[in-house]
Amino acid sequence: EVQLVESGGGLVQAGGSLRLSCAASGFTFDDYAIGWFRQAPGKEREGVSCLSISLGMTHYADSVKGRFTMSSDNAKKTVYLQMDNLKPEDSAVYYCAATRGTYTCSNYVISEYDYWGQGTQVTVSS
Repeated sequence: EVQLVESGGGLVQAGGSLRLSCAASGFTFDDYAIGWFRQAPGKEREGVSCLSISLGMTHYADSVKGRFTMSSDNAKKTVYLQMDNLKPEDSAVYYCAATRGTYTCSNYVISEYDYWGQGTQVTVSS
């Protein structure tokens, strides 16, 4: 059974930090890229960051560049999203997702992501 399980969300003040985790199972981790998406109430789901497991390459949306860092522990089949200097506009439900498009993950095309986690809430207070 394929699973992506996010954890680490919560409530934090502006300027604070959180680290999200995404634990993967049930598929060949190295063959995929993992993306982080977020969706705020009333807004479309947007891509935040992605990491190609085999290439070790990361991409960040302009809105989070310099504040968010994505990494992976391939032995644990887990990816992380370190979020620093958080802003109220970062508040959203954060999802991790897996795509076989290791070179195209940064297009953040939702239909190209095969597997999705259940999401974790991040709330940043001002």
